[in-house]
Amino acid sequence: MLKVGLTGGIGSGKSEVARRLAECGAVVIDADKIAREVVEPGTSGLAEIAEAFGEGVLTPEGALNRPRLGEIVFADEARLAELNAIVHPRVGARTEELMAGAPQDAVVVYDVPLLVENGLGRLYDLVVAVDAPEETRIRRLAAHRDMPEDQARARIKAQATREQRLAAADIVIDNSGTVAELDARVARVWSELERRSG
Repeated sequence: MLKVGLTGGIGSGKSEVARRLAECGAVVIDADKIAREVVEPGTSGLAEIAEAFGEGVLTPEGALNRPRLGEIVFADEARLAELNAIVHPRVGARTEELMAGAPQDAVVVYDVPLLVENGLGRLYDLVVAVDAPEETRIRRLAAHRDMPEDQARARIKAQATREQRLAAADIVIDNSGTVAELDARVARVWSELERRSG
C-alpha cells in the first residue's frame, strides 16, 4: 500500500486533483469530509461538542452551527485545543477504518489541506502538492466560491506559504494552466504512483 499525502493551498485545485486520482483508481480519504461526518447529528462527537461548548453551538435543527463554534474557538487557543481533542481522535479512528478497508496494493491518497501547517508529511510515503500562483488562486476563489479578494488574500496568508508547501513536496502538480494540461499532469503522476506502489 502506498500512502500519499495530497496538499495544496486554498484555490490551488487540490479537490480537482483528488477527484481525478480517484477516477484513476486511488482510494481517496478526505480529511475535511471525515471531520464533518464525525460531528453530524446523532453522533457522539456532536453530543460531546454541545456538552463542552453549550447548546448555542447547535442550529435549531440540532446540527452543528459552524460559524458560531468558529467564533468561540478561533478567538481562544485553549477552546480550539478542546475542540480538536474531541474531533481529531474520531477523524483518526475513521481514517484507520477506511484504510483497513482498502486493498493491500492500493494507492491511498489522503486529501489533507493543512498537511504542511501541521507537520504531517512524515506520515506518508510521499507528499504531492498542487500548486498555482497566488493571483490565479484569488481569481478562482472569486469565480467559484464568490469570495471577495481581501478575504481570499487573508485565507491564503493564514496557510503555509507556497515555498513551504513546495519544500515539503516530493511531487508537485502545476495547476496554473488549462483543464487539459491538468488532466495530462495528473495522468503522469498516477503512472508514477502506480510504479512506486508496484
